[in-house]
Amino acid sequence: MRILLIADIHANYEALETALEIPHDRAICLGDIVDYGPDPNKCIDLLRMEGIPVIRGNHDNAVAFKVDCQCGYKYKHLSIATREYTWKILDRSGIEYLQKLPLLIREEIDGKRLYLTHASPRSMFEYIKPETTDEEIQNMINEAMEPVEAEFLVVGHSHIPMNRKLGNLTIINPGSVGQPRDGDPRASCAVFDTENEKVEHLRLDYDIDSVCTKIRERMPHADELIAILRRGY
Repeated sequence: MRILLIADIHANYEALETALEIPHDRAICLGDIVDYGPDPNKCIDLLRMEGIPVIRGNHDNAVAFKVDCQCGYKYKHLSIATREYTWKILDRSGIEYLQKLPLLIREEIDGKRLYLTHASPRSMFEYIKPETTDEEIQNMINEAMEPVEAEFLVVGHSHIPMNRKLGNLTIINPGSVGQPRDGDPRASCAVFDTENEKVEHLRLDYDIDSVCTKIRERMPHADELIAILRRGY
């Protein structure tokens, strides 16, 4: 089975549409549908219409429950400002949808066990990055909200694609669909083939000009948000 892994959409509808065009048997979203982008409602509607399972990310959590997203200092002011915009755009149904999203999804497909969560097994707020040490990751696993009884740990949150081994565990991060932070502005996602255990990381061109136009017309801090999208960090 080809599983399309998407994460960190951040209200970028054009990038989400493009990612979902990749051939796949199933899709799973690792969270952060909202904040930073102009179309939180359209992104939620598309995910619901497609019946895609979604994990609650820290930004989804912040919008849903009016709490701190605990994101990094560099983007904190943008998160706060765009959250006010997001609350104006979403109706009650959208807020309730975010409130009901799970923190964890477990799957067993073709005999492969997957543990999927937004950030780390321990918290929706902490990062597993390429430079995170094996010891740090092992501590996250040991203190997980639920035991990581799986061969594959699938996370988002860092906005940086990764495919990494830790003992018998493979850690997969598909990168960010709507807000890449690795210097490549193209939408990032991954396809995991459960039969051969191969992970294919993909970078996709999408209509970024359209997204930037909407940001300019509708959103606070437009120049800064557009610059981040076009730089990819």
